[in-house]
Amino acid sequence: MDSNKQTALVTGASSGIGRETAIRLAEKGFNVIAAARRIDRLNELADLNPNIALKQVDLSQPEETESFCRALEKRTEPVGVLVNNAGYGTRGVVEEVALEKIKRMFEVNLFSLIRISQACIPGMRRLKKGTIVNVSSIVGRFPFPGSGVYAASKYAVEGITDAMRLELAPFGINVVTIRPGAIATEFQEVAAEMTGGLMERTDSPYTPFYQTVKAASDRTFADLSMPGPDLIADLIVAAILADAPEVVYAAGPLSDTILSKRLEMNDKAFYQFMLETFDLSDLRI
Repeated sequence: MDSNKQTALVTGASSGIGRETAIRLAEKGFNVIAAARRIDRLNELADLNPNIALKQVDLSQPEETESFCRALEKRTEPVGVLVNNAGYGTRGVVEEVALEKIKRMFEVNLFSLIRISQACIPGMRRLKKGTIVNVSSIVGRFPFPGSGVYAASKYAVEGITDAMRLELAPFGINVVTIRPGAIATEFQEVAAEMTGGLMERTDSPYTPFYQTVKAASDRTFADLSMPGPDLIADLIVAAILADAPEVVYAAGPLSDTILSKRLEMNDKAFYQFMLETFDLSDLRI
């Protein structure tokens, strides 16, 4: 795809993958709308390239998302590239995660993605071209133990993306899934903040589960060298610039181990593999 001063919208652009993607697209000549909640981070981003315009929006607040989308729908210059990158995680077993936390996370990870896509698609249809990139995760195909609610949001992103890809193909619009593995961003810090002390409780019936999973996870991640967000940003930009992008791209640690196992194994075999990987085969509480 030739940038030709096309407009590209990147959500979650204040840090990590979104920030690096916005910078790269601006360098390629796109007019970039960088959308995020933290205006101080956005201001730093705008100083890097005159092709970057800022939009402060908190996608966890439906009224702010709706106002943003109404403005997008009124644009005379359609958004030709949409990177739905905004998202975060929270941890804990399904029984113990408060429903309000789950709803807020789905508001950012899924519902805002759908609504912003709805706002941008009509312009792409008029152009008979466009690219939508939805940032999923390797956990869009399997949950880590204790990450079920976050994985559920990414499973939903995968389903919506697969559907959009079929629906928009007749209009010449590419829809791409990105599945990052373990990437060194602020994701882990945000997830820890949103989780709070839930997994450190000693009065939970799941305490032995949390302890076992943490020990196995620490062992799994101990030998990993986690790349920065550049790896995924480069992948996103390559997909956008490609005339015929792949439907799915995956990169980063664990994408070539656990994710590849999920794609190869049947459900029962993968379940046993995960039990063994996280030392849960013999755990009885």
